[in-house]
Amino acid sequence: MTLAPDPARETTEARLRQRVAAAGLVPLWSFFKEWFSAEPSPAATPHLWRYADLRPVIMEAGAVVSTAEAERRVLVLENPGLAGRHLATDALYAGLQLILPGEFARTHRHTAAALRFIVEGENTYTAVAGERCYMRPGDFIVTPSWAWHEHRNEGQEPTIWLDVLDVPLIRFLGAGFSEHYPEPTYPTAVPPGDSHFRYGRNLLPVGFQRGTGASPVFAYPFDYAYEALEHLCAHSDWDACHGVKMEYIDPTTGGPAIPTISTFLQLLPQGFVTAPYRTTASSVVTVVRGRGRVTIGRGAEPQTFEYGPKDLLAVPSWQPISMAATEESVLFCASDEAVHRTLGVWREQRG
Repeated sequence: MTLAPDPARETTEARLRQRVAAAGLVPLWSFFKEWFSAEPSPAATPHLWRYADLRPVIMEAGAVVSTAEAERRVLVLENPGLAGRHLATDALYAGLQLILPGEFARTHRHTAAALRFIVEGENTYTAVAGERCYMRPGDFIVTPSWAWHEHRNEGQEPTIWLDVLDVPLIRFLGAGFSEHYPEPTYPTAVPPGDSHFRYGRNLLPVGFQRGTGASPVFAYPFDYAYEALEHLCAHSDWDACHGVKMEYIDPTTGGPAIPTISTFLQLLPQGFVTAPYRTTASSVVTVVRGRGRVTIGRGAEPQTFEYGPKDLLAVPSWQPISMAATEESVLFCASDEAVHRTLGVWREQRG
């Protein structure tokens, strides 16, 4: 039954709305269902960026824009559902950075923590707090919050890597700072690989005091990580949702390598099909090697993509993902799971 209009009530409600607005207030009941929805409803959509399409554009940017002009020559992965927000998912910024032979990206630092995952190129280093980390494809590099860092390509080929930062969180908190080092380069403090010898071999220097922030091990080589995956693939049961999946950790705490970004390396044997899996965390996934099919989403319109080497995926919060590997596939994943776990809001659903 439709109730007849009540002019007196409508007038009273209009007067209330005016008084509420004049007082600088907003009624909770007008947006309660949006803020307290039954489950997450991200604005980001499932998406795949094909590296074969991206690389020519990245190289064109290298011919037009110098590192001196751009400071960091990065093309940002912008999710179609987040147009104008410069984000890959609701909670993660990601982009592809190019540094050409002989180029140098000057030293700076910022409160946003960053990671680099190397897509192509060799003989290029990121220097973190005065330690050079020479990079090869598949390597994972940590740049902690407020750490001085710079990049230089000493090789003969371009180097491209994936950047993932916790910028959305830092901006939401109003804690964004950045600073240039007064000189173009930061003084070399220790030999290359020093952090691995100090902290990455199941040993710690006597008297070591763990502070806050990211892992003191800055570089995680791909060869070591892949060797571990191969071993588990041969000698362990495969997880129905993940195949074989391992997390990069801070060896001094056992926690995530970056406090705000969880990072994983995953292996799907040829022919393996994962069971659907979803989590409250969103993620950016890059295909290190292999080919297959991935389905992301639920309901009547899930998105299915054919993936290949170096392609990139956006997986929004609470969207089921399942993968079928037509070739053995190795995947690197960066997600905001670390924040969800710290806040006690992380959930997963298997199958």
